[in-house]
Amino acid sequence: MYAIELKNLTKQYGAERGIIDVNIAIEQGEIFGFIGPNGAGKSTTIRTLLGLIKPTSGSATIFGKNSVQHPEVRKEVGYLPSEVFYYDNMRVVDLLKYSASFYKKDCNKRIQELAKVLDLDLKKKINDLSFGNKKKVGIVQGLLHEPKLIILDEPTSGLDPLMQQRFFELIEAENKKGATVFFSSHILSEVQRLCDRVAFIKKGKIIQLERMSVLKEHSYKRVVIETKTDVDKDVFALDGVSDLKQAGNSVSFIYKGNINVITEKLAQLELINLSVEDPDLEEIFLHYYEKEG
Repeated sequence: MYAIELKNLTKQYGAERGIIDVNIAIEQGEIFGFIGPNGAGKSTTIRTLLGLIKPTSGSATIFGKNSVQHPEVRKEVGYLPSEVFYYDNMRVVDLLKYSASFYKKDCNKRIQELAKVLDLDLKKKINDLSFGNKKKVGIVQGLLHEPKLIILDEPTSGLDPLMQQRFFELIEAENKKGATVFFSSHILSEVQRLCDRVAFIKKGKIIQLERMSVLKEHSYKRVVIETKTDVDKDVFALDGVSDLKQAGNSVSFIYKGNINVITEKLAQLELINLSVEDPDLEEIFLHYYEKEG
């Protein structure tokens, strides 16, 4: 049984695009990344999964259950939306205790632990908090009942670098305890650090779903060369070459394929300098977007 299973999930907003035939199956205990620019359909997918909006067609299940037909499954979910809104005059601790009351379990110790990790003042009123501290409240609210599934939609916006680091450590600790994590973001370095697999979404459609290890394995290389004389970039008009850039006698590109093919081509040039390294996820991500564009 999958933690999350989406089958041909579609949501149309009249003539406007939503999401189209989204198919994802997430194993229990996995940290899964969901990547795309703002407006790509990430939040629509999550809200449809949670039953906050109704799909046009297709299905979405959490631990094998539809969250609308079986609302009790939501008790197993911790959800952090991309934007959080609260009653301004409530104290943080009162808000969190109110949230905890829905789970019929004593969450006081857990609230204190999470607040300490995130350096959150529980005595303050919501309207006295900065945007970043309101985001911390959302994180505590999503984790206080120790959910089996954690759904995070752009979770680090508003957090300073130190808090982002603590947040990552917190999520990794929850995963080690057995929680499944669905991590939606447009910040690629976050996904590269945390996730086992990643799906790219563009204009409401999944364009690629891959293991992180495959995306970063040796088949992709960033090659940068400097030659004694200017090079005709048509020399590198090869299958597997993308993101080709040239400035005088300097050339850079991403190469996917048999490394011997490209080294034979380089051996024909008079090189001054050569750099071959693993590209980061952002470069791979942009490669997919350009290819699908």
